[in-house]
Amino acid sequence: MKNINVTLRKRMLPSGKITLYLDFFPPVYNPKTHKLYRREYLSLYLVPKPKNNVDKTMNSENLYKAEIICANRFNEVNKSQIYNPFELEQLRLKEIGEKSFLQYLKLVAEHKTGNNGDIWTYAIIHFENFLKNEDLLIQDIDVTVIEDFREYLLKAKCIRKKGKFLAQNTALTYFNKIKATLRKAYKKGLLQTDVNAAVESIKEQESQRNFLTMEEAVRLFKTPCKKEIVKRVSLFSLLTGMRYSDISKLTWEEVQYSKSEGYYIRFKQQKTDRPVTFLYPPKHSSF
Repeated sequence: MKNINVTLRKRMLPSGKITLYLDFFPPVYNPKTHKLYRREYLSLYLVPKPKNNVDKTMNSENLYKAEIICANRFNEVNKSQIYNPFELEQLRLKEIGEKSFLQYLKLVAEHKTGNNGDIWTYAIIHFENFLKNEDLLIQDIDVTVIEDFREYLLKAKCIRKKGKFLAQNTALTYFNKIKATLRKAYKKGLLQTDVNAAVESIKEQESQRNFLTMEEAVRLFKTPCKKEIVKRVSLFSLLTGMRYSDISKLTWEEVQYSKSEGYYIRFKQQKTDRPVTFLYPPKHSSF
């Protein structure tokens, strides 16, 4: 592989000063802008026709500085020629470590859509709040930082519901997004330690049950009720899975029958305006 030539050049400016810059051939890659560049201006200038010792001294000093920068740039862009494999690997790891973990997290979440995308968005907002709007470099990621974030989530307040704290299962969902990013970063070689595997997740909390067991349903059926219509509506809801709001506006024409399905109910929900079908009794019902 041939060396990249780095040449110190001069250019006359409209102001009359001479600016010093470096000329790279072939062009070199800039990791910050992700583009190739050919010239680097040094913000060092020469007086074209020095009239006194001050101008001469300034020219001499600026030219000397430019030559030092030129030599350093040559070593930097041709480091593959002057470093052994171990040193090159260390330089690679150093360069990776100085990148932003927060930006990498946002990059991972970039193509997530729908409800999953919303979860990633809120997970990132909470992570930013945890960092107090500061950045976090990849080289600074360790078990302690991620465990601290886990503790933060368990005490964090909701973003969407002001004044309320995150439910434990919601905190688990957000925390899992960070762990998934850590796992991906480790597989790609961005992290040298499998931090994800070393950190315990948040324990899942049993969700509130929104159904009755068979024993509870039988007990409800046998329980006396002063208003017969309330009991009948409750049992009808239990047998069909329909909401009270849907039952209250039910009409006879929405109760239909077919030989293959038997009796069923078909109506449009107000929220979605889409037709919904309920079998009666449900196919999986034990009643």
